[in-house]
Amino acid sequence: MRIIRDFQFVAPEDRGASAAIGNFDGVHLGHQSVIDLARQAEPEAPLGIVTFEPHPRSFFAPNAPAFRLMGRDARASRLEKLGVERLYELNFNAALAALAPEDFAQRVIADGLGLRHVIVGADFCFGKARAGTAQHLQTFGAELGFGVTIAPLMAHTDKTVSSTAIRHALSDGNPALAAEMLGHWHRIEGPVISGEQRGRELGYPTANMSIEGLHPPAFGVYAVLADVLEGPHTGSYHGVASLGVRPMFGENRPNLETFIFDFKGDLYGTPLSVGLVEHLRPEETFDNLEALIAQMDADSAQARKILEAL
Repeated sequence: MRIIRDFQFVAPEDRGASAAIGNFDGVHLGHQSVIDLARQAEPEAPLGIVTFEPHPRSFFAPNAPAFRLMGRDARASRLEKLGVERLYELNFNAALAALAPEDFAQRVIADGLGLRHVIVGADFCFGKARAGTAQHLQTFGAELGFGVTIAPLMAHTDKTVSSTAIRHALSDGNPALAAEMLGHWHRIEGPVISGEQRGRELGYPTANMSIEGLHPPAFGVYAVLADVLEGPHTGSYHGVASLGVRPMFGENRPNLETFIFDFKGDLYGTPLSVGLVEHLRPEETFDNLEALIAQMDADSAQARKILEAL
């Protein structure tokens, strides 16, 4: 997959794609259906995605609470697995935000990226003040020479599949519901960072990861699937993880601490992908370390049972 970040400098071989436009946070089933439509619209054209970095919501409200389901690298990895060949990850800045809808269609889609066909969701808005609609884009496309398909919104049971609905499921401690809408386990990805090594002292060495910038799922203990993405330990493992602020030790910056079952090795600096499978219990404090260790033993046994049944 090729990644293009400036619509004003696009190589000839990166033009002419059939591309879906959106933020693709989570790359959920609704996003995947839009990608499939882009694939079907022009089977001979490169399959593309047009998205934005930073997320426009972050640009307009930089101090708002973290909301993203995945970072840019995790999103790119997921899109590549779906067969995307061109990722147009455009820099969302004041100049781009100020473009009128017709100017976005002309300067970015037609002249800049040279797209052959565009797929957008029925609720798509674009241009300054989000004044452009999917129907406006169809009109502009007919004038400028690119096709436009409007994808219907996808529903799961009685809910529209959306990044917002997935965030709510995760906040409620229901990763299984989130996974039904995502089409895959919700994963937290990033490098393993150094911690306080308390887990090692307790007999539970953990791989620690930051969740900074990401929407925090319900704090507590989870049964997880851990994928080591690089290095000599590359592979998939079962584990149990604690997500939260570690109230037992008075810390308050949330992170994810994963104990990988039956694993020995150094993972510092190694990229890890941890899929949340089931929320076992909320975060809590204990009277002493012996009680904490006993609970960790019980958590591990419960997680093993859940994961072995997958």
